[in-house]
Amino acid sequence: MRRFTALYLAVFTLFVAVAFSGCAQQEKVGLEKVKETGEVSFAMSGGYPPFNFFNKNNELVGFDVDVANEVAKRLGVKLNPVTTEWSGIIEGLRSGVYDGILGSMAATDARKKVVDFSTPYYYSGAQMFVGVQAPFSSVEELKGRAVGLVTGTTFEQDAKDLGVTDIRLYKDDTHTLTELSNGVIDGVITDRVVGVNAMNSGKFKIKPLGSPLRKEDIAVAFRKDDKTLTDEVNKILNQMHEDGTLTKLSKKWLKVDITKK
Repeated sequence: MRRFTALYLAVFTLFVAVAFSGCAQQEKVGLEKVKETGEVSFAMSGGYPPFNFFNKNNELVGFDVDVANEVAKRLGVKLNPVTTEWSGIIEGLRSGVYDGILGSMAATDARKKVVDFSTPYYYSGAQMFVGVQAPFSSVEELKGRAVGLVTGTTFEQDAKDLGVTDIRLYKDDTHTLTELSNGVIDGVITDRVVGVNAMNSGKFKIKPLGSPLRKEDIAVAFRKDDKTLTDEVNKILNQMHEDGTLTKLSKKWLKVDITKK
């Protein structure tokens, strides 16, 4: 009987220890996890100038990078930026490879079903770009033409809505705009600011065609289990809106303020 009681107590003690250990591990999510590790990891493509890209010194820079650094600073932790393929960036977030996506992601209804979004930190829109010598006068003329865009972006639906039958998918906008500038494709759908910045850089022989196709709210994406982190970043972004930090960073990289709705 004593042996049975001792065995029972041992098993019960082990069960309680495992249960408490499991609870402790489950609690270490969101803001608590970030504070404990002392860093926050934000993912981005690394090929989306002027928002996030590698400069001639192979340094990751841009508007998104500066915003991420400031958010990390106000969280009181170190920033760990992660560059990854855009096509799988949401799955990487959901599987816990990084804490959030701060890489100019549009907060669409479809994405909101699988991840949570912060308050927007800037506003933009989808735009069609064509070669500077292109004869097109409206976006409807590109229905039967080759139109490029980045894999996994909302711009693919824009192309389908326009009736484009030849959609070419690329890794990032450095590739799409290079192909457009070289005449390999007839049009590119991307963020209007990205395209105008590329056009003004003098590196690409392109121009916008027509008005923006639609407007987008750009926000930081988080796992649905990390609500405490989402809430804290929301507070920080609201502060950055109010104290002019986002406006300052926008003008630094884009020469205009895109942080006001």
